[in-house]
Amino acid sequence: MSEGLVKPAEDRLRVSSGSRFEPIIGFSRAVRVGNFVAVGGTTAASGGQPVAVGDPEAQTRATLAVIAKALGGAGASLADVIRTRIYLVDIGHWEAVGRVHGEFFGEIRPATSMLQVSAFIDPDWLVEIEAEAIVSGG
Repeated sequence: MSEGLVKPAEDRLRVSSGSRFEPIIGFSRAVRVGNFVAVGGTTAASGGQPVAVGDPEAQTRATLAVIAKALGGAGASLADVIRTRIYLVDIGHWEAVGRVHGEFFGEIRPATSMLQVSAFIDPDWLVEIEAEAIVSGG
């Protein structure tokens, strides 16, 4: 093993989104260790291409659907989410994005941060979301 590389924990479950960038960059859409699930920064893309270009509300809906699928692959659900982080390239979209976040999380109400960033890798992405969950009994 090369110096600086660490072997993953034996009980690590990695959930792939099928992105061709996962092995290149060295990431997973979601990782579960024990009862903790982390979903990495997720955007509205399909087959590596942005969806709903120019529509922050539709991009948020698509992004949260990808997160829900990743959580399912890790044996969790939106109901298990305790924290989300929302990144926007235009903070003026906060109400539209927040409204969709509320549709998905309703009474779950995870701890949430919403921040403006200068740019994403693809200029057509308007929102990126991360999520963390704890699965009961896991």
